Amino acid sequence: MSPTDQVTQELQKIPWFQELRPEHLRQFAEISSLRNFKAGEVFFHEGDKQDFFYIVLSGRVALDMFVPHHGKVRFYTCEEWDNFGWSSVTPVVRTRTAGAVGVVDGVVVATDCEKLQELCDRDHDIGYLFFKRMTNVIASRLLVTRLQLLDMFAEPTETKTDE
Repeated sequence: MSPTDQVTQELQKIPWFQELRPEHLRQFAEISSLRNFKAGEVFFHEGDKQDFFYIVLSGRVALDMFVPHHGKVRFYTCEEWDNFGWSSVTPVVRTRTAGAVGVVDGVVVATDCEKLQELCDRDHDIGYLFFKRMTNVIASRLLVTRLQLLDMFAEPTETKTDE
């Protein structure tokens, strides 16, 4: 089985890829590869230049960012079918907005961001479906991050007792 066929087979298991026409799925697979990773392996650091967009097939990947006066803070852990590295696919952001490190050994689909941008520009149908999916991911990730930041910076309220 060719590497593209292996990627295609893995992508077909992910519900949102089932929306793609076979030729779109094939085009996505052609610019992607399967990558094994170990716990502790760094995918990228906050501020790194763009390279790949990732989808977790197995294992876990932690996302973290530097927060002044708090240091590096983990704000999300990606699990099966979660994706990360999407900031590098956006048309304006050209650096990573977070870091990513393996937590549990696993496998990801790694998609070349430059080629993905070209594919979406060339074929607006696949571009629409991809970015429609990404807006949902971004919105949910921002909500999770916002809730965590609110919790982190919330002032504890004093409890009054009746005397």
